[in-house]
Amino acid sequence: MARLIGFLLVALCLANVAYAADFSLGLHGGYKGGASFGASGIVSDFAQGFPLAAEFGVAYTSLNPGDPWRARRVFIANATNGTPETSGRTWDFKMELLYNLRFAGPKATYLYAGARFSSFDGLFHYVGANEEFDITGTQWGMSLGLRGLFAMSNRVSLMLSAGAVGYFDGPLHGHDTTYNPDNQNVNPKENFTYKDASAAVSTPHFQPEVLIGINYGM
Repeated sequence: MARLIGFLLVALCLANVAYAADFSLGLHGGYKGGASFGASGIVSDFAQGFPLAAEFGVAYTSLNPGDPWRARRVFIANATNGTPETSGRTWDFKMELLYNLRFAGPKATYLYAGARFSSFDGLFHYVGANEEFDITGTQWGMSLGLRGLFAMSNRVSLMLSAGAVGYFDGPLHGHDTTYNPDNQNVNPKENFTYKDASAAVSTPHFQPEVLIGINYGM
């Protein structure tokens, strides 16, 4: 949580210097392991002669949380009764640097790279078995890709983005059990390890992302 608060504070600092820089806001949707929707802001020319722009934002993604039977064994018990119903989501926070490649035609074509922080929540409900639990996890990641802005008016641009995000392993918690990447686990079931827990749920590992949206210059 402390890291997340620090991440958001840096984003707010960037926003505070926007009065002396070019600032734009955007909304986007697309695919990132599932249907994804988010908002972001770009700050450029915030330091004289600095060639990079900065983007920060948040995205919500709906996804398949994993294998309900395997997740039940790894985090709860070997019961096989009930009909599984599942849902999953991630909240993704990003802080990226963008370099304008200055291709002819688009308003701007950026090569982007930066840091991501992802919060995962998978819900597993077994109808008829009176059992329901969440599996949660947090991860850091790194992104790389291309993002283009195409002018639609003086202030409004169409945004197209394609890239990928690689995530590092992070702890997974469900019911009274926690699996850690170093296998210093809390109340693991049977002889399961972090590898088993990671295979049971669909926390992000390597994800392509393809987005389309609208960007508005302030």
